[in-house]
Amino acid sequence: MTTFEDISYEVDAATAIITINRPHLYNAFRGQTVEELIKAFRLAWADRSVQAVILTGAGEKAFCTGGDVKQRAETGDYGPTESGMFEIGYLHKLIRDIPKPVIAAVNGVAIGGGHVLHVLCDLSIAAENATFGQAGPKVGSFDAGFGSAYLARVVGEKRAREIWYLCRQYDAATAERWGLVNAVVPADKLLDEAKAWAAEIAEKSPTAIRFLKQSFNADTDHQAGLSNMAMSALDLFTASPEGQEGAAAFAEKRKPEFNRHVLSH
Repeated sequence: MTTFEDISYEVDAATAIITINRPHLYNAFRGQTVEELIKAFRLAWADRSVQAVILTGAGEKAFCTGGDVKQRAETGDYGPTESGMFEIGYLHKLIRDIPKPVIAAVNGVAIGGGHVLHVLCDLSIAAENATFGQAGPKVGSFDAGFGSAYLARVVGEKRAREIWYLCRQYDAATAERWGLVNAVVPADKLLDEAKAWAAEIAEKSPTAIRFLKQSFNADTDHQAGLSNMAMSALDLFTASPEGQEGAAAFAEKRKPEFNRHVLSH
């Protein structure tokens, strides 16, 4: 039996429920969290009884706020892992490749890398108190792969550029209007609603659903190449003085001074 520290995993009828369980850190993920999420999605993939997956966060405040910036400021990385790698790019690909619909139940803040996770899910249902946005350029980070290229397919180029360039936060009603989420429900009804959608999926042909998901993904699978290149670039950038300034400023609760560290324009 697989045991987890940073997440929880359960199967309810034909639905696997994966919960990021770091509410004291607004469900920010470290390297270990990502590894555990990968293991959970692989469990759901292998389980023939599972027809859909729900991804959510513990507590009432946050779905996920992305990478643990405090960890990055302290150690220069996202902490130790079994593989020795920070495999967020592989997690992104796994959410797309698992041949079962993944439903994001967004129970609060979905910011930065957490926002990317919900965007990559097949469907998103939001609590009324949920908020959405990107934060990378504010903390010395970016996602030039699925997090930007695929986002543009979801909301359009102008909206995607606004989300990334301005790093604003948007409420659930705006997210629904823009097509970022499929539905908005009261917070106390969120998980029940996600389970109801999953139950509807479970009534359908698993093979038909698998082919449909693969067909939808085929149009944007080339973005995986961009994602690989972006992750390599991000590794270099976060080690640069400019990238380190973002994490340090966040940890020190001050305004970053990026222009002092820019090598060239």
